[in-house]
Amino acid sequence: MGVEVSVSGLTKSFGSQNIWRDVSLTLPTGEVSALLGPSGTGKSVFLKTLIGLLHPEQGSVIVDGTDITQCSAKELYEIRKLFGVLFQDGALFGSMSLFDNIAFPLREHTKKKEDEVRDIVMEKIDLVGLTGAEDKLPGEISGGMRKRAGLARALVLDPQIILCDEPDSGLDPVRTAYISQLLIDINAQIDATVLVVTHNINIARTIPDNIGMLFRKELVMFGPREVLLTSEQPVVKQFLSGDRFGPIGMSEEKDSAVAAQEEAMAAAGISGGGTKDDFTEIIPQVQPNPGMPERKAIARHRQRVLELLPTLPPDAQEAVRRGMAEEDEIRAENRARDHSGLVPDDAPTAPLRVVGGRTQSV
Repeated sequence: MGVEVSVSGLTKSFGSQNIWRDVSLTLPTGEVSALLGPSGTGKSVFLKTLIGLLHPEQGSVIVDGTDITQCSAKELYEIRKLFGVLFQDGALFGSMSLFDNIAFPLREHTKKKEDEVRDIVMEKIDLVGLTGAEDKLPGEISGGMRKRAGLARALVLDPQIILCDEPDSGLDPVRTAYISQLLIDINAQIDATVLVVTHNINIARTIPDNIGMLFRKELVMFGPREVLLTSEQPVVKQFLSGDRFGPIGMSEEKDSAVAAQEEAMAAAGISGGGTKDDFTEIIPQVQPNPGMPERKAIARHRQRVLELLPTLPPDAQEAVRRGMAEEDEIRAENRARDHSGLVPDDAPTAPLRVVGGRTQSV
C-alpha cells in the first residue's frame, strides 16, 4: 500500500533565483496525482526535492512519518527505497544494457538470486513493451524506448510511491495511452501513491484523482481533479485550453502591453488558438484493465469530493455529479464483464481508454 507524502511551506532557490515558495500539499495515500504548470516553473525540481536530491531552504517533506529535510543520510537512504522514480530523460547508465539498468535497484537493494532478478526484470520489460531490446545500450535505442526502460526500472521494486516526470515525453499517442493505463493498473494492484508531472491535458483530465498547478513561483491550486477542471481561475482555464490569451505568456511574467493587446484582440473576436473543448464536462477516469482489482483510492477520493461539492458553483456541482454517474456506470459494466467470464483470467488485455464517457480498447 502507498504512503502519504505531506509537503508544508516548501521554498526552493538556486542562488538568488527563487524557484517556488511556500508550497504546501498532501499526496493522499494510494491516489494518483498530477502536477501541471508552464515550462520552467520548477516541476522537476519539486520531484527531486520530494526524494531528497535537492534540499529546500524552508519547509518540510514528511514521508511515512519522517521529515526527509531533517533526517540523517542513513534514514534518507531507507526512505528512498519507498520510491520508484521515472526521470524526465530516463537517467539510464549509458554503459549498461537495458536489462542491467532495470536490474540495478534489485541488485543494489535486495539479496535476490540472479534467476529471481531475471524473472522480475523480464516481467517489467514485457510490461513496457521492450521485449527483445533488453541487451541494447541506451544509446542504441530511441528516446521513447529509453523513457519506457526508465519506467520499468522505476517499477522493479514495486514501490509504494511512484514519481513520473513527463512519462509521455518522447512517446507517440498510442504508447502514451499504454503508459497511462499501466500506471492505473499498477495503482489498482498495489495501491501505490503516484505523482505525475505532465503537460498532456488528456492525461490530466483522465488519469489523476488530484491535480495541482505551479505558476509564478507558487502553487496555484491542488486538490481533487473535479475542482480544478471546473475552476474559473484564469491561469488554470488558459493552461487547460492551450490558449495564448491569458496570464501565461512566452516568458513567465507577461508584459502588460502584450496583455492589453491580447485583450483587445480577444474582444474583437480574434482566436487565441486554444482548444474549444467543453471543460465543464468531467470526463470519467481511465479504469483498470479487465481482470484487475478495482482501485481502492476511488472510495477515499469520492468521499473527499462529496464533502467539497457544496462549496462549488452550481454548474460545477452538476458536472461533477454527471461525471460520477458515468464512472459508476463504467465500473458496473467492467464488473459485469469480469463476472460473466467473457474475459478469461489469463487472456491478454488491451488498455481501455475513456472516449465520450465510455471505455474503448486501444
